[in-house]
This record gives sequence, structure tokens and C-alpha cells, in this order.
Amino acid sequence: MTGKFIVVKIIIAMIAFAANSIICRVALRGKHIDPVTFTDLRLLSGAVVLLPFFLLRRDRRGSLSLINGLSLAVYAMCFAVAYIHLDTGAGALLLFGVVQLAMVIYGLFHGDRLSPGRAAGLVIASCGLLMLLLPGATAPKPGSALIMALAGLAWAAYTLAGKKMPDATVSTACNFLVAAPLALIISPFISNGLHADGTGIVLAIMAGAAASAGAYVLWYSLLPHLDAVTASTVQLSVPCLAMLGGVLFTGESLSLKMILSAGAVLSGIGMVIGFSRSESRRSSPER
Repeated sequence: MTGKFIVVKIIIAMIAFAANSIICRVALRGKHIDPVTFTDLRLLSGAVVLLPFFLLRRDRRGSLSLINGLSLAVYAMCFAVAYIHLDTGAGALLLFGVVQLAMVIYGLFHGDRLSPGRAAGLVIASCGLLMLLLPGATAPKPGSALIMALAGLAWAAYTLAGKKMPDATVSTACNFLVAAPLALIISPFISNGLHADGTGIVLAIMAGAAASAGAYVLWYSLLPHLDAVTASTVQLSVPCLAMLGGVLFTGESLSLKMILSAGAVLSGIGMVIGFSRSESRRSSPER
């Protein structure tokens, strides 16, 4: 895969990730659909689109993973439920802030060293998230913030699993085929009244069939070609894209606290990435 092709695929995937936040927020803010129905339709439509790829594979059972499917289902359900009371940008910032921190911490537990520079970056990023959660007119509700944080942990697990998948399309298809029925099983226990109009149904299907199924295949196909640092870096663009989309498509405004919080999170994680690259170059043997 050429470098330019990788860049194009990364750009498409990140735009689709941000689109998921925008679509979900538009659907829920307009009360076109409830979050549980949105998630069920999103996962079902994604599964339907990817089903042919699953059926064309001869050895299908080996690709099915309950853990990966559960990670996808938990992420998707928490993502939608949390967005009831979160602005588009704040939700994406919480989601991907937690994703990046979780991936860095995972790396530390698997042999990465925590240098002073990386430790400072983690502290700054954590302070940025805490800043967003401080009491105030624009502070997200604690319950919604906690649910979105859980979505971030689930997405981090889903991303880390993707680096080990040899066939991105079939693996993604299997994950959706496992996640969709799991979401349907969970739905009756967390639903607080189901409703959907035509607009809500169309938005949920758009999120599932295009912004999720297609984008996740792209993401899984990219992960084997990206190191952990690069994979973490590219996802940092999503909160910024989502904030812009929230302003353009949902009429949301950017508060000073949100801008400062985003700056702290991105700067802190950028420090972790920068020091990681520097340390990697110093530790690699000279040729």
C-alpha cells in the first residue's frame, strides 16, 4: 500500500468517524429517534452491508470473536446514549481523549517506558479532560460523560484488536454480525421508550451502512500498516472535525472552556507521541 493511498484512506476514515458523531447528535437532538433504536439500526445496517463478505469466506467460524463484537456493541450503545446530553464536540473530545489515554496506558503495561516527557503529556491531557468536566454552564452531565468514557474504553479495545486482524473486511463483518444481536439482546434492559421517524431511521442507516461499516473496514485495513503512535495521532483529528461539524450542522457554539480543553488534550497527547517518537529513534540501532 503506497503512502499517498494510506493518507487518503486515513482522511476518509477520520471524516467518517467525525460524521458518526454529527449524525448521531443530529438524530438525537431533533428527537427523530431514541439512542437504543439508533444503535440497533446502526449495527444492523452495518451487518447487512458486510454480510456478503462474511458469506464469501470459506472458513467463517475462526473469524468470529465474541470479545470484539461485544466491544463494538458496548461502544456503539454507550456512544448513542451519552450523546443525548452532550454537544457534538464535547462528546468526541471525551471519546477520543479516553481512547488515546487508554491506548497509551495499555502500551505502558506492555513494555513502553514512561519518561518524564511522556508523563507530563499524560498529566496535561488528563487535566484537559478534567477541565471539560468542571462545573459550569457548558459542563457535560457527569452521567453522560461517564458513559462516553466507557464508549472510549470499548473503542480502544476494538482498535487494539484490529492490529492483529489479517483480513480487515471479513473481520469487520464478523464483528458487526456479533455486535448486532448483542445490541438487540441488551436493548430491552436499557430502553426508556422507543421511537423513530423517517428521518431518524435514515440517519441511523447512514451511520451504520456508510460512516460505520465502510469506515471500520478502512480503519482495520490501515492498522497493520500503522505503528501505535501513528494510529493514535490520526484519531486526534476527529474531535476537531466533530466540533466544526457541530457548529455547521447542529447550530452549536464553541465555548472558551471547550477550546481550551481540546487544546490541552491534543497538546498533552501530542507530547506523549512526540517523546515516544524521539525515544524510539534514539533506541533504534544505527544502520
